[in-house]
Amino acid sequence: MTVYADNAATTKTSKTAVAAMVDCMEKYWGNPSSLHTVGQEAAEVLADARERAAKILGCEAREIYFTSGGSEADNQAIISAATIGERKGKKHIISTSIEHHAVLHTLKRLEKKGFEITLLPVGVDGIVSAEQVENALREDTCLVTIMYANNEIGSIQPIAEIGEVCKNHGVLFHTDAVQAAGHVHIDVKEQNIDMLSLAAHKFHGPRGVGLLYAKKTIPLTNIIDGGAQERGKRAGTENMPAIVGMIAALEEAVSNLDKNSAYVSALRDRLIEGLSKIPHSALNGDRNKRLPGNVSFCFEGIEGESLLLLLDEKGIYASSGSACTSGSLDPSHVLLAIGRPHEVAHGSLRLSICEENTREEIDYIIENVPKVVDYLRQMSPLWHDLEEGKKNHVI
Repeated sequence: MTVYADNAATTKTSKTAVAAMVDCMEKYWGNPSSLHTVGQEAAEVLADARERAAKILGCEAREIYFTSGGSEADNQAIISAATIGERKGKKHIISTSIEHHAVLHTLKRLEKKGFEITLLPVGVDGIVSAEQVENALREDTCLVTIMYANNEIGSIQPIAEIGEVCKNHGVLFHTDAVQAAGHVHIDVKEQNIDMLSLAAHKFHGPRGVGLLYAKKTIPLTNIIDGGAQERGKRAGTENMPAIVGMIAALEEAVSNLDKNSAYVSALRDRLIEGLSKIPHSALNGDRNKRLPGNVSFCFEGIEGESLLLLLDEKGIYASSGSACTSGSLDPSHVLLAIGRPHEVAHGSLRLSICEENTREEIDYIIENVPKVVDYLRQMSPLWHDLEEGKKNHVI
């Protein structure tokens, strides 16, 4: 049996999305910026995609900007807010210690340009409170950027409450919703979200495409210059097939959201219950306020990389954290932020499932992960020291 359990890294492109993309490539292959009939037919399809995206997010079509993915959208949102703030003499930004590196690295770059960055700490559940955000606000705060749901441990933040705090204080609020879109209900107006980023390949759309929602009153700063596409705010001929595929996938995900969430959450809970029986293991993130398909564990006394390789041999495809940092030897910054010691953070496993997974697959994971963990522990000098009492167990 093979089990794909790395949907947080990327999902399989749905048949609905593929069909929409092929149809677009065959019928609407023109450049939407061209004035002739072929180009204007493509422009109509692009406008329709923008309208459909806006309807899903609860905003206006002119507030949707198509990008190459979540990272670009994050960069443009943060840089735009910083540019606005700098003009007003406000150079303070609030975020969290568990953000995706697309956010953290952008903030680090701004810090070198004189901005002051406050990274709010999180508890063991990986959640920040609206009260924390409010207490951190200052007269010179120009932006609060907090992810909707964490890509490694699945914890969902109180976005509506944070959005209300920001609105009451007149501070822009951006959320990286890459992991959340298509999996939880989102309404940017109801949740007081000023800017939002998402990426298609997290909800069965194609890779290399995403979007940025930005409230119409926010003047965006270009990070790609050139043509006048996307109302002059994002140069480059629009990737029409990818955009159409993204919207088709998003509509499908949202229309089935409640059903899929109930099904996947039940599988998730079964998986958590099964893996919790492994001695000296710990679930990462909040038990209940988490994405439907996210299961993240730390196992004391093992290395996550070895765990992944042995699970791969058994046909179980998972990860130890963010796919974007898979080449790093450093432990996850997210796991360290929730209080996991370095040696424990190295022994992490992230299983991210979707509606295509089955109960039989979940049971196969539950059967094999304990075997692999036990095998690795028997070979580990550290584990023997722990078992013999030479060192104390941490979890």
